[in-house]
Amino acid sequence: MEESSPSFVKICGVLAPFTSIAVCLAPIPTINKIVRDRSVGSLPLLPYSSMFVNGFVWVVYGMLIHAPNVWLSNAVGMTLGLYYSRVFKLYCPQNARDLPGTISQHMQAASIMIVFTSLISMILPTKKASPIIGLEGVIICIILFASPLSALRKVVETKSSKSIPLPFTMAVLVNCICWIVYGTMDLKDPNIYAPNSLGLLFSLAQLLLKMIYRNDAGVDEQKEMELLVT
Repeated sequence: MEESSPSFVKICGVLAPFTSIAVCLAPIPTINKIVRDRSVGSLPLLPYSSMFVNGFVWVVYGMLIHAPNVWLSNAVGMTLGLYYSRVFKLYCPQNARDLPGTISQHMQAASIMIVFTSLISMILPTKKASPIIGLEGVIICIILFASPLSALRKVVETKSSKSIPLPFTMAVLVNCICWIVYGTMDLKDPNIYAPNSLGLLFSLAQLLLKMIYRNDAGVDEQKEMELLVT
């Protein structure tokens, strides 16, 4: 047991950056379905808008601390988050108000975060700017992990979990486990394992909703998983 534990931690450390990219790639089947159906259905915009902002913040943070492994992986998430958001906006009714909020509110919030992050990184010295932007990144990361639960009320009311994207939820679950193990047992950094611990709880809650209302969303889940593995 004592010999296998460090190996497991090392494996999680190697897998963690790749699982982070997998989280960013996971919405592709859902986005393809949106394009095919020409409708966003009951899906929320928050997972995609928060992915874009989260990626931007961590790109800036990675550049401030001179960590290419941080900003390069998050540049992928930032780019994909912007693409997902643009596709969602294209097929979403302009008067939709349960995304949560409206499209314009998401755009305004994203703009504020981008301007704030940019100003902090340019005005303050690196030693002062990096902790602030790091904390900002942790908060947005938690929002990203919890974003599918923004449709919780609709799931309970309709008794259907169609608004919770299964591939994204599964990717977040695996990603959080890897970062919790690596962040706790190797890095010993609460900024790593704390938000991922919450992300793990959020993803488990989403899977529980999928199990409770699986008969109503079973067909969509099967299609999502088929798209994910093809």
